[in-house]
Amino acid sequence: MKKKAKDIMRTDVITVSPEMSVEELGRLFIEKNISGAPVIDEKGNLFGIVTENDLINKEKRFHIPTIIRIFDAIIPLESDTRVEEEIRKMAASTVEDICTRDVITISEDTTLNEIATIMAEKKIHLLPVVKDNKVVGIVGKKEVIRAISEE
Repeated sequence: MKKKAKDIMRTDVITVSPEMSVEELGRLFIEKNISGAPVIDEKGNLFGIVTENDLINKEKRFHIPTIIRIFDAIIPLESDTRVEEEIRKMAASTVEDICTRDVITISEDTTLNEIATIMAEKKIHLLPVVKDNKVVGIVGKKEVIRAISEE
């Protein structure tokens, strides 16, 4: 029998709210020994996902874009939206400011093979298992490795 998400997912999912402070989030990750968490809105729907990488990126040095100055015109050599995004994340004080909104999710029937493929191709290490836009479980690298070693 091929294993599916429902066979390997953790159902004791620790979730956070968009309003949670970045400091509280860091403490939660350390206390619960987790690397990320689904972000849930007040209606219980999936809002986003936040990971250790989001916290680390918040603390990175700001990259000053390269510009060329010709006469009185300043011409950025990089997209302004990327610079704005970096500034926004560095100034972040809540989970909403740093979380990823475009979340890749799986269903309870997603196979182990599909899960491993998504993780490898998309470089994602945490996949919320969603049913009717509600998080019912979560699959991380540890669950995938455990399931593969049991097969």
